[in-house]
Amino acid sequence: MTRNDNRNYNYEDYPSERRGEYEAVLDLLSPGSKVVDLACGNGALMELMINEKQCTCIGMELSPSGVATCLQKGLQVTEGRIDEKLPYADNAFDVAVCNVTIQMVLYPETLLAEMKRISRRQIISFPNFAYFRNRLDMLLYGRMPKPMLFGYQWYNTGHIHQLSLRDFNELLQQTGGLQLTRSRYVPVGFKIIDGLGNIFPGWFRKIVIQETEKI
Repeated sequence: MTRNDNRNYNYEDYPSERRGEYEAVLDLLSPGSKVVDLACGNGALMELMINEKQCTCIGMELSPSGVATCLQKGLQVTEGRIDEKLPYADNAFDVAVCNVTIQMVLYPETLLAEMKRISRRQIISFPNFAYFRNRLDMLLYGRMPKPMLFGYQWYNTGHIHQLSLRDFNELLQQTGGLQLTRSRYVPVGFKIIDGLGNIFPGWFRKIVIQETEKI
């Protein structure tokens, strides 16, 4: 992995973290749920789900360093892709979680369909590429917008399928059999922007957390 490149995450340098969207994911979980964390990274979210929500968790992660970090923590994690047929039975879990990764897989539609197959409820979070700063950046500079690349460039980011709230809703309709039940957002820390997000979420919500459920 080259410097400033997130196409192949290396978790050796940060075995633990607590990111803003974790609180929203935890808020959507019922205590004691059986959860699969798809693209679980270094296992930080799994640890919180286990310790703070008493969930039974297993995970899947593509990065060997992520898997190794999780196993060192005693977490039950296997290495593999999440955008293909998953090695779990139908309805094996109460909840399937995919945190800020749907935009990084080759087949987002397969990922969502598999989440629906293996779980009653799904929690999917992603960066909203239609965030107003991105729109302005494209308008003013006429190039791939940079605010939602989080310090990367268009050519070395793992975010290969950028999406907006509207895009996610369209994918939800195309997948079928799912309904949106609750939405959460990570505050950006400015009252005006967060307030506008309540009225125009497609423009002013930066990180989106969506809960869906089988119909």
